[in-house]
Amino acid sequence: MSVPVVFLHAFPYGPALWEGQLEVVKGHPVLVPDILGYENLESAAAHVLVEMDQRGWEKAVFVGLSMGGYVLFRLWNLEPERFFGMVLADTRATPDTPEQKAARAQMAARIRQEGMDFLPGALLPGHLGESTRTRNPALLEQVRQTLRAADPDKTMASLKGLAERPDSRPLLPDIAVPALVLVGEEDTLTPLADARQMAAQIPDSRMLILPEAGHLANLENPKAFNTALRGFLCELEGR
Repeated sequence: MSVPVVFLHAFPYGPALWEGQLEVVKGHPVLVPDILGYENLESAAAHVLVEMDQRGWEKAVFVGLSMGGYVLFRLWNLEPERFFGMVLADTRATPDTPEQKAARAQMAARIRQEGMDFLPGALLPGHLGESTRTRNPALLEQVRQTLRAADPDKTMASLKGLAERPDSRPLLPDIAVPALVLVGEEDTLTPLADARQMAAQIPDSRMLILPEAGHLANLENPKAFNTALRGFLCELEGR
């Protein structure tokens, strides 16, 4: 049987973020949980483990993008024996700075007061790379509509969880499974330096830079993302 794959989505998106990757993992058991709305990322991780247990899965390959990567680290902290391998995409191991925490609190307050209409203007410049913003109006509009449609209460809860997440850097040297680190070449939120730091500290890791992609690299350059993911899964199954 092919190894199960768990996809962990970015903030403030939902499981639909991974639709473009489902064909890549055809033949694998797949779980795409909704991890938006948790004030504590350990609780989000525990929810994922419950869903795995309901399916009778002992282990999986975890693919986490941005917030999904933060939850992936919490999963490793809770039950590392559940991992076949991991993909850390456009994410980082460091916690929020005081300035980033303050910005998340301000965003939550603004959502409470104004609703979600301002969110695309606030997030799109960081979520999509310059290539996408200038050359792919259809994807730009798709992400804009998705941001507007996000659940405000869940979004505010996740902002708290993101701000209060712990430093995951101490976990990196003890990660004992293969890891693939992916980063969009134009990612300004979790840039190449963050990816290199993780790859350098995880013993069995490799890093790939995805061209013409920003923070949502799986949407912006799905061909490169999917090729990397497919290759990693084949490598794991060959071990």
